[in-house]
Amino acid sequence: MTVQDIRSFNRFYTNVIGALDYGRRLYTPYTLTESRVLYELAHAPRTDAADLRAQLHLDAGYLTRILNKFEEDGLVERGPSDTDPRRRRITLTAPGREAAALLDERARETVGSMLDTVRAEDRPRLAEAMRTVRTILGEGEGEGEGEGEGEGEGRAPRPEDVVLREPAPGDLGWIVQRNAALYAAEYGFDAGYEALVARIVADYGEDHDPHLERTWIAELDGRPVGCVMCVRDDTPGAARLRLLLVEPDARGLGIGDRLVGALVDFARETGYREVVLWTNDILGAARRIYRRHGFVLVAEKPHHSFGQDLTGQDWRLGLDATQE
Repeated sequence: MTVQDIRSFNRFYTNVIGALDYGRRLYTPYTLTESRVLYELAHAPRTDAADLRAQLHLDAGYLTRILNKFEEDGLVERGPSDTDPRRRRITLTAPGREAAALLDERARETVGSMLDTVRAEDRPRLAEAMRTVRTILGEGEGEGEGEGEGEGEGRAPRPEDVVLREPAPGDLGWIVQRNAALYAAEYGFDAGYEALVARIVADYGEDHDPHLERTWIAELDGRPVGCVMCVRDDTPGAARLRLLLVEPDARGLGIGDRLVGALVDFARETGYREVVLWTNDILGAARRIYRRHGFVLVAEKPHHSFGQDLTGQDWRLGLDATQE
């Protein structure tokens, strides 16, 4: 391979990107860099300005101008960092999340249209070729270009490689399938658990208020590896946490903590007074996460469900101002 080979490929791929209309319809009314900032904020709910600069390799002054514009347009809010008072925490507002979701939808539609031109029998070859390029050129780099994902498959995954996003078509079905498969494999749950999860997900998919309820998908290297749902509880002023799950091969990256943290932040910002959840005592890792986020065990009761003798537990987290 020569330098000219790579330059030739770069020119070809630049034309492909141009064909996707990245410079006009896709990002309108935002520039490419502004869209990348929105993407990062949408997929990392607790991002500091310093983190954005590092992830996107942006000049501090340039990023400040972008954030000032976003704040004037009502897309972001800035406040003190949770971890370092010298830093500024950046969060999307509801209009900001809508703008980011629109950009993501446009990107999916545009890339999907391009993929439609590829024959089904050629798609596995294309995917393998793309993985090969990323693996070889990503070794030792630790950062990707793309839309801020920074994945790089030539190394072990890192916590920052995981993004949290809204569900895409097919993700709700994935939640049902993975819950059923994992709980059967790890705890011996029978089909009754799959039926329960299917009802929860169906109710959410058919009738949920996006201003008061939300689902997060944790994504790593382009595949879902975790999820959690926030839905309204029957108790007035309460949100309910449901279906927290992390794939076994993605554990140890703090995904469960991030999912629960995103849910708690959303519930607090939405105006809920408390978050409640029901779980079973055998789910030790999940219970440790709940404790770290301030949940308190308020009741427990033995029961026989899903083919197992279990002890159900009710947990509660108050969201009054003293806990912010």
